[in-house]
Amino acid sequence: MVIPFGLSNAPSTFMRLMNHVLREFIGHFVIVYFDDILVYYKTLKEHTEHFRRVFEILKREKLYSNIKKCQFCQDKVVFLGFVISQRGVEVDEEKVKAIWECPIPITTSEVKSFHGLASFYRRFVKNFSAILAPLTECMKNGTKFK
Repeated sequence: MVIPFGLSNAPSTFMRLMNHVLREFIGHFVIVYFDDILVYYKTLKEHTEHFRRVFEILKREKLYSNIKKCQFCQDKVVFLGFVISQRGVEVDEEKVKAIWECPIPITTSEVKSFHGLASFYRRFVKNFSAILAPLTECMKNGTKFK
């Protein structure tokens, strides 16, 4: 319900709690990121069994979910900026759109910010380092920005 200490430690403490409570399932059929619990499966029967087990643990630990925020039996899900489905992990087109629509950087700090944004999807872009080499070069200390 409420974490009884300052906001500075609340997220990490809650994350540790969730990892502890669901530790036996993490890496087998559960991924947890703060209050997001992703339950993956191969068959619908497996899915319902996994959910039953997760909900039993949450109930035992007196942790509750908001049913309005829950989604069940999804073929694909957007999770932490990625689209996860039977096809594997793919980019979220909305995030790619944000990169395309990002204003052209005109200062060194804006270049660094854009580089960080684009680097989020580096594993999906062949020769990413070579493509961004000019941006990387202009971010080095002592390099005059043009």
